[in-house]
Amino acid sequence: MNEDLSTSDPVSPVEKNHSFREEAWETFRFLLIALAIVIPIRVFIAQPFIVSGASMDPTFKDKQYVIVDELSYHIGDPARGDVVIFKYPKNPKQYFIKRVIGLPEETILVDGKGRVFIKNKDGKIALTLNEPYVAYPKDDSMERILKVGEYFMMGDNRAGSFDSRAWGPVNRDLIVGKAFLRLFPVSTIDILPGQYRQS
Repeated sequence: MNEDLSTSDPVSPVEKNHSFREEAWETFRFLLIALAIVIPIRVFIAQPFIVSGASMDPTFKDKQYVIVDELSYHIGDPARGDVVIFKYPKNPKQYFIKRVIGLPEETILVDGKGRVFIKNKDGKIALTLNEPYVAYPKDDSMERILKVGEYFMMGDNRAGSFDSRAWGPVNRDLIVGKAFLRLFPVSTIDILPGQYRQS
């Protein structure tokens, strides 16, 4: 006795079309949700940058891949020793990576041997910066008084950095965020790379 063991019915064209629409809608909805999550993170919280040049040697090398924390500076202000990404004051379409050296309303003094001092409002030296991250010093000198909302930025490679010594301070609104994570090369992975707090 022959018996038909197949229990599946042929799918009608209407059902196929309905199934395709459901899958397309689910895919579209997934993309919308993904974009709703990714875009705010990319714009307001973190974004990737690739280091270009040697101005931060030896802390950061050319072509290293860095994730920048943009959220922290929505809550608080940059601190001395932070490694930050900011828009170049002379051309805001260009981004720089440097270290925060001077804070608003401070006076920055670089002596003839390249040492950095912070003066108080009385003109007396209040702080001598300890800078173990500087491997390539430069014997230059300068003095700069910072206004409200101004930050003084310098590259760790003092002999090869184009920074606030040349073009002046950076306004607070030009600071994008601080280096949060170094991802590439893998051998250099680090959280808050280069951050240094004065003791």
